[in-house]
Amino acid sequence: MVASENGIVERRPEAVGGVMRGAIRKKKFKRMTKRSSLQMLFMACREVFKGFGTVPHPPDVTKLCRILDNMRPEDVGLSKDIPFFKAKRAAKGIPRVTYATIYKGAEFSSILCASGCFIDLRTNWLCIFFLPPSAVIPLHNHPGMTVFSKLLLGSMHIKSYDWVDSASSDSSLPSSKLRLARLKADSVFTAPCNTSVLYPTSGGNIHAFTAITPCAVLDVLGPPYSKEDGRDCSYYKDSPYTSFSTGEARTRKEEEEEEEEGEKYGWLEEVEMAEESEMDGIEYLGPPIIDTSC
Repeated sequence: MVASENGIVERRPEAVGGVMRGAIRKKKFKRMTKRSSLQMLFMACREVFKGFGTVPHPPDVTKLCRILDNMRPEDVGLSKDIPFFKAKRAAKGIPRVTYATIYKGAEFSSILCASGCFIDLRTNWLCIFFLPPSAVIPLHNHPGMTVFSKLLLGSMHIKSYDWVDSASSDSSLPSSKLRLARLKADSVFTAPCNTSVLYPTSGGNIHAFTAITPCAVLDVLGPPYSKEDGRDCSYYKDSPYTSFSTGEARTRKEEEEEEEEGEKYGWLEEVEMAEESEMDGIEYLGPPIIDTSC
């Protein structure tokens, strides 16, 4: 989920990361009076995302989740019958993650202009991530962002954290490079499943994806990554909380009892993005979005 300035390479070869050009099959779409699910999602995003520095209100979050929960692979031109999703194992070498941008533009600017303010900023990003078996999107954050993720196809393991309040963790930091984080998720998810939502400071803002089978994930990010605006993506590696918490060794039984009593924690250390973690961009060829503001 990283913008191009963070290392994603925008390429359009014949085959990238196992997703063939044309895997998102382009068809002729007839105009119908009934809006498509993708168009409804786009229009809801225009209403929900109010601009930088804002977080969608709970009723708006529910609205977007309701639309995303009902979306199917076919709504973005995908099918489980595409060869990519039939693969039982990853190709030789390090499996690459690819992505297709559905929409990334200047949202709400016309509404803001009407009130006397001119803002020409991108406030949300709709994209699909394709992960072949064993592919990994390493632990990374979403600074100041609200992200809706819908697993359309496949099974994947998701691990996520939120930062613990610094005031309560500074005294226990074993190193200035480590920060204490609260574990929010560490489970396998299989499509179809409910939409997950992360917020600037909660909901598992720092997460990692590991594909078990070929996967497709539809993401709505608001606002998108922007290095210029202080929303660059950072990567982390995690260590068990017990590794640094005390100098005394504890039994597995004692650790399990502590886990049952409350929440789990981990130490996160910021690291450089690994070269093999770079993603490849491919063209989105699914049903189009009609931007009526243009």
